Amino acid sequence: MFQLRVVKGGFSFLGVRRMAVLNAAHRSTQHKDYKPIKKVMVANRGEIATRVFRACTELGIRTVAVYSEQDTGQMHRQKADEAYLIGKGLPPVQAYLHIPDIIKVAKDNEVDAIHPGYGFLSERADFAQACADAGVRFIGPSPEVVRRMGDKVEARAIAIDAGVPVVPGTSTPITSLTEAQEFANTYGYPIIFKAAYGGGGRGMRVVRSYEELEENYQRAFSEALSAFGNGALFIERFIERPRHIEVQILGDKYGNVIHLYERDCSIQRRHQKVVEIAPAAHLDQHLRDRLTSDAVKLAKRVGYENAGTVEFLVDKQDKYFFIEVNSRLQVEHTVTEEITEIFVSHLGF
Repeated sequence: MFQLRVVKGGFSFLGVRRMAVLNAAHRSTQHKDYKPIKKVMVANRGEIATRVFRACTELGIRTVAVYSEQDTGQMHRQKADEAYLIGKGLPPVQAYLHIPDIIKVAKDNEVDAIHPGYGFLSERADFAQACADAGVRFIGPSPEVVRRMGDKVEARAIAIDAGVPVVPGTSTPITSLTEAQEFANTYGYPIIFKAAYGGGGRGMRVVRSYEELEENYQRAFSEALSAFGNGALFIERFIERPRHIEVQILGDKYGNVIHLYERDCSIQRRHQKVVEIAPAAHLDQHLRDRLTSDAVKLAKRVGYENAGTVEFLVDKQDKYFFIEVNSRLQVEHTVTEEITEIFVSHLGF
């Protein structure tokens, strides 16, 4: 407990000092077309929408909720200053993925910015671009960065170019079972299928033998197609029982990127994180420094803006490998908020 309190104070001091520097840079190089945000829509529902609405209220910003027909009585609708129906006649998930309706509500009601939350459209570059085309600010990275980081194959290539180690895997999405067989013949088992255009454990299947290959390929493809509208997969060598370490990053529009240290999310069920620990226990300081440094290096490489997470696997020999960037707010951001007292929901504005 004593160590946690000391780290918490240290993290908070470093973060506040750094944010003061970033704010000074913002004042001295402010764009001429800067427009204050007075009204924010959250293109999401549930806990994340409620959290963002609370942050907006504390900042004196008016809030707008959207809801599906089935979510008429949900709390997030009640917590916003305004609320509008989207996706009439559609199931709930499809309603929150209906970009034309969301953009129309934003334009009809003079929304200045849209916060995507997590899930749904949060990692869709076409949605970020639709916001830009409509003259509405997307609270998150630029459409190009969302596209590049959301494409896990391209993100791997960027990491390699930046000198960040990656797990051996395919350089492009695979299009057939034959390609999967060729990869397994080269690298051996176990291997893992991953959705090329999404995360959150969807479209992930571990294959430990030739007999499991075809079934898991088909299941991973179907899951990815259902969750992200694209069934493309890539393959990696599966690392047995690694530590899963993720680094919180924050970037501004002027090329400044900081990290807010790491979280250990190794305790998972079905590729979904169950418990997160920050700071990561028994993590060698030299390894911690390399992980956080590489996370910042990668973010700067692509001109990352706003909050995000760079994720790594660490094997039993303390070798680490980049796996992906979540170019959005995460459920587990609150863990970092608790130890740093820097509230990223606010920093997005």
